[in-house]
Amino acid sequence: MKKVILFFAMAALLMSAVSCKNTNKGGVPEYKVVEAAQVDLADFPVDEEGFIVLFDGTSTKGWRGYGKEALPSRWTLEDGCLKFNGTGTGEGQTGEGGDVIFAHQFKNFTLEMEWKISKGGNSGIFYLAKEVTTKDENGNDRYEPIYISAPEYQVLDNANHPDALLGVDGNRQSASLYDMIPAVPQNQHPYGEWNKVKILVYKGTVVHFQNDEKVLEYHLWTPQWTDMLQASKFSQKDWPLAFELLNNCGGENHEGYIGLQDHGDDVWYRNIRIKLMD
Repeated sequence: MKKVILFFAMAALLMSAVSCKNTNKGGVPEYKVVEAAQVDLADFPVDEEGFIVLFDGTSTKGWRGYGKEALPSRWTLEDGCLKFNGTGTGEGQTGEGGDVIFAHQFKNFTLEMEWKISKGGNSGIFYLAKEVTTKDENGNDRYEPIYISAPEYQVLDNANHPDALLGVDGNRQSASLYDMIPAVPQNQHPYGEWNKVKILVYKGTVVHFQNDEKVLEYHLWTPQWTDMLQASKFSQKDWPLAFELLNNCGGENHEGYIGLQDHGDDVWYRNIRIKLMD
């Protein structure tokens, strides 16, 4: 526990702006990509299949709030799971909650985990995320939401949440690339039951799996990726900052954080592990 506290203290001291866009070109506001101290992966166990265990069910070591130094109190350990205890009032409604990230940036990897959701629940898994700030009306830094910079693997109770009926052709349902590509086949297990996730990211190729079936594939940093963004809620016209950040997903080094979403509903995650690729 002392090591974890020391890490977060160091993170607070080492946070610094490393990238700033100042041109307002295309309506994009001034923003900063914030870098912080990262955990040492050598401090985490490697299982028999060569995966680094990011969450083993007994400790939240390495996890913190997005834009925060510590883990928000609504994220707790429960029966070997990392649980978000929902407010029932929608996304980001309390200072005790918020999205969380594992405090290390990854580039090429296979990420696996399991999740289950409450009835009518909504959450998401982010990858290649950055911590991004803009200025508020008083000139103070404020953190933009994590989904402004990161693709999202949708976590949803398809049968009971209205988002399942929105978007286009089911592209807001479970395992979809949120608001861009639907998961096909849609093989989700219902609320209260566990679903298996695998996300492969390798040199721009991204593949989503749900319950051991491949459900979609796409390619970052291509004209097709730009076209998908333009056809989504993250278009250059509607959301220029999101369009710029997602179009250059992962920044210059094409790497970023793994994140889990607070969308106001109870959700459980377990067996979170990652295998790195060159």
